[in-house]
Amino acid sequence: MPTGLLFYVPKQSPLKIDEEIARLEEAVGRLSPVQKMLLGTDGSVTCLLEVLTGSPVEIETLVQKVVAADEIVSRELEIETGDEVNYRVVKLKNFVSGETLIHATSFTPLKRLEDRFRNDLMRADVPIGTILKKHRIESRRDILRARVLQDAGEMNGIFNIFSKEPMLSRDYKIIRHGQPLMAITETFPYNNFQDKDRVIVQTPSRIHMTLTDLAGDCGRVDGGVGVTLDDPGIVVEAERGEGLLVRGDNTDRARVAAKAVIDRFDLGGAEINVRSCYKQHVGLGAGTQLAMAVGKALCDLYGRPASARDIAAAVGRGGTSGIGVAAFERGGFIVDGGHTFGPGKEKVDFRPSSASLGVAPPPVIMQSDLPSSWKFLLAMPNIPKGAHGRKELDVFGAFCPVPKEEVAELCREILVRMIPAVVEGDLDNFGNAVNRIQELGFKKVEVGLQHPMIGRLMKEMRSAGAAGAGLSSFGPTVYAVTDSRTRDIESAAMEVMRDVGGEVVVTRSRNSGARMRSA
Repeated sequence: MPTGLLFYVPKQSPLKIDEEIARLEEAVGRLSPVQKMLLGTDGSVTCLLEVLTGSPVEIETLVQKVVAADEIVSRELEIETGDEVNYRVVKLKNFVSGETLIHATSFTPLKRLEDRFRNDLMRADVPIGTILKKHRIESRRDILRARVLQDAGEMNGIFNIFSKEPMLSRDYKIIRHGQPLMAITETFPYNNFQDKDRVIVQTPSRIHMTLTDLAGDCGRVDGGVGVTLDDPGIVVEAERGEGLLVRGDNTDRARVAAKAVIDRFDLGGAEINVRSCYKQHVGLGAGTQLAMAVGKALCDLYGRPASARDIAAAVGRGGTSGIGVAAFERGGFIVDGGHTFGPGKEKVDFRPSSASLGVAPPPVIMQSDLPSSWKFLLAMPNIPKGAHGRKELDVFGAFCPVPKEEVAELCREILVRMIPAVVEGDLDNFGNAVNRIQELGFKKVEVGLQHPMIGRLMKEMRSAGAAGAGLSSFGPTVYAVTDSRTRDIESAAMEVMRDVGGEVVVTRSRNSGARMRSA
């Protein structure tokens, strides 16, 4: 029974829509007058959309079939379980632009329909409001519930929006002769039908595979290798406002980044909402991605041209590794060239990005797409977060410079084995390079400072079929790369983390950077 697109609630009196809208605004932010009308109208949504857009509305039917009512549907429609109902899923679209305005699902008990009404309903692409009007059906709409959907799954693609962008949805019934004639759910993105221009930015995450040279004897230092990932990601919204208001996840970090960008580029005030943000200090670069997303959203909002490097300089990112900035800008597999090193150069000592303010992001010396068949599994155990802040600075001070012989072998692994494997799509050699890198240079230091579980994770994920497994940045996230046996590798990781808990994310390389859209 295909009820997954409808959200039913127990039978109840029609809600007070003004109270429900106030509750929604507390949860998701200010609603525009148009959004309130769409959530609260007890009339034809099709007619309302035509008035709002100045264009006819057309219907595109996605699903239309007769099904047997399950227990939930039968209770909602006050019919017997097993009764025939018409199940319909449609898109209400702007006839001129083709834009999807509303996604709607409905259940209609066939035994309550006259033949002519039934025939029109079963025809594809006819609005329900038009059918009711044509047949002069006297009815009313009882609104049951309004809600925010934080991740609407397949509907993200229908509306061409980013994952984790919130949706607004409502359930209502059309009542005729005191009985439910239809149960309907309507859904649309929160960032549609707004009354202020806004910018939405969705970032990738990144694996930081290794810093290249923390010996510094060749006049350069740092350097890095990394991979951009589709998931997890960050979603940030920004609209103009008085002063600076920041809501959502990691508000302190987002506010610091926003103030820095506003000051650097002389921008106005803004309302910023961090809709989705993955964990900080787990080795996936959330700090850089969040700061870059806030900066990009603000610059685009005010029409201020600014490159990723400009924004990175404003928010103080990229002073050691340039992988996070390059992942935001372009994606894929990335190698950066580090910084000049020595008296009077970009850097005079060894320190992480968080303690390298004023140092520009390093140049990207290679960027390449990775095969879509390669999958990356991220094992994130619930153990103390990776080194950051003062602790990270102390690690650099205690262990650098690293032996130049290890740097030489590390550079050989990258240049002779890893990069050709990327270019040729050779997963085995790519994995072999990942495995060897864990034993060299500053990456060996990072691995050696980890909880014993990290070594077990890498070992067991390789044994389960991964071509390679390694520690991302200072961890504790362990990544594995494969093109098969994903479930075996995931199961192996979960078994290792059984006593402490954790999660495994299966994702792919994103061969492009952050994505932006205006609404």
